[in-house]
Amino acid sequence: MTNRRFWLDLLLPVLPWAGLVLIWYLIPTLGLVNPSLVPTPGQVARTFWHLLTVERLWLDMLMSLQRVLLGLALGIALAIPVGFVLGWYRPMRTLIDPLVNFFRSLPPIALIPLIIVYFGIDELAKVVMLFYAAFFSGVIVMYEGIVQTNPLFIRVARTLGATDGEIFRRVIVPLAVPHVLTALRVALGVCWATLVASELIAAQKGLGAVIQNASNYFQIDRIYTGIICIGAIALAMDRVLRAVGARVLQWQERIVA
Repeated sequence: MTNRRFWLDLLLPVLPWAGLVLIWYLIPTLGLVNPSLVPTPGQVARTFWHLLTVERLWLDMLMSLQRVLLGLALGIALAIPVGFVLGWYRPMRTLIDPLVNFFRSLPPIALIPLIIVYFGIDELAKVVMLFYAAFFSGVIVMYEGIVQTNPLFIRVARTLGATDGEIFRRVIVPLAVPHVLTALRVALGVCWATLVASELIAAQKGLGAVIQNASNYFQIDRIYTGIICIGAIALAMDRVLRAVGARVLQWQERIVA
């Protein structure tokens, strides 16, 4: 039984990817669409290797990663305290919540003209756009998590004579750790989703620039390569955050199948 469970745990994550690659391979091979519009997995793999070894794709990957990490770090660093304040103080939440939801609903790509006007076309403009995406997505997760804290913990702490400050430090903050990690994961995904838009601002390097340049010359295989690189790096970073979360939150009860 243990051996069977081991193989299931090993194969189940692989099966969806194998199925996706098979479908991808069959679509152009069977002529379901024009083969020039959908390159085969082999063509994309060869293009990826060429870009990586000849055209230094790793520099574009590194540049995009740097932008995302910087925007994410700045956005979450501000989102966490703001989320705490909005979640803990009802009047502040009532006052600020409409503004947060208004700006959260604005697609970052719509702000490109204003960002160029106010921040130029250098790295700062790209980081500001990623910061914007990370901040508002992180704030929503944080303050919703604080608001949904079980009031039983707070009542017990008050019964034991804890002050508001002690309740915040010893009850709310520890219970907020899972929400901090969730906010980080959500903001990370939003940052990678916003990356291509941010690199529309006169980027010479980066995966978004690779995709944009390839689209100008109808190089579909390069577009696929850029998209897959973004998804793969984002997935790897999310896996790391999940592993960190599992380690940090060993005390938290979870449903185990």
